[in-house]
Amino acid sequence: MAADKREEGTPAVSWVRRIGWLVGIWLASVASLGLLAWLLRQFMAAAGLATPG
Repeated sequence: MAADKREEGTPAVSWVRRIGWLVGIWLASVASLGLLAWLLRQFMAAAGLATPG
């Protein structure tokens, strides 16, 4: 049998909570990359480097 690595009396973190953290961190990273891309486009447009259209 595989030995349980956690201490006695400590509750196991549910898989729903782990997936929630994963999704939350992923959403935060996607949002921050989107914000960075938007800021770069704004700086490029201010410098006259915007694409035509």
